[in-house]
Amino acid sequence: MKDLYVRGVRGVRSGLEQVGLLDPLDRWAARSDAGAWTRSLLAVYDLHDLIALDVPWWTYEAAGKVARFLASRDDARVLEWGSGASSVWLARRAGSVTSIEHDPEWAAEIAPVLPSNAQVIAVPPTLASQSSEPIRSAKKGFEGLDFRDYVEAIDRQHGDFDLVVVDGRAREACLARAIERVVPGGMIVVDNVERARYRAAIARLGTRVTVDWTSGLTPSLPYPTRTALLRPEA
Repeated sequence: MKDLYVRGVRGVRSGLEQVGLLDPLDRWAARSDAGAWTRSLLAVYDLHDLIALDVPWWTYEAAGKVARFLASRDDARVLEWGSGASSVWLARRAGSVTSIEHDPEWAAEIAPVLPSNAQVIAVPPTLASQSSEPIRSAKKGFEGLDFRDYVEAIDRQHGDFDLVVVDGRAREACLARAIERVVPGGMIVVDNVERARYRAAIARLGTRVTVDWTSGLTPSLPYPTRTALLRPEA
């Protein structure tokens, strides 16, 4: 179903471009939030289109709050699990961005479009059967894989981070690592918290964090989603 939807959207986009209606949509997107979201619907799973629109794949509410947070900090250091258009968006607003990506092919596609202050590191999973204590992903199709190296990639980065984005695989385990590496006054972004397992992972942090639950429209999606912004308690 998803593949059919994406192909259909791309067909519509191609048709609008052929008849000269894509440029007016781009101009509307540049001056209006409604226009930006409408135009983004034509950019679903299109890396270069989303980069041109300058949007991360979180709720618009969360993106606005993260942008203001980064604007308040000089040379902010960012780490994210899961790379994409958000990597470029973050790099335009932060001092440095390190993206941990589980898919080497996707990392190879991302690397050429990143600004000079950003890098993507490919850390593919291994077979869970080869580990005595695998870290698994609950996403369908990844059940037999171990994401321990991917989760622990943050341990191979020096220093702490102003912002950590949890938007890839094994997010529950990534969140548990992130809370240990964000600076006082920093922020953690956890996307797609409409999923119960992510809300449960946040709940396990208890009073260690305050949570801003954002919800609403999200770039390129015709339905609302939820993104949580966590602020560690001092």
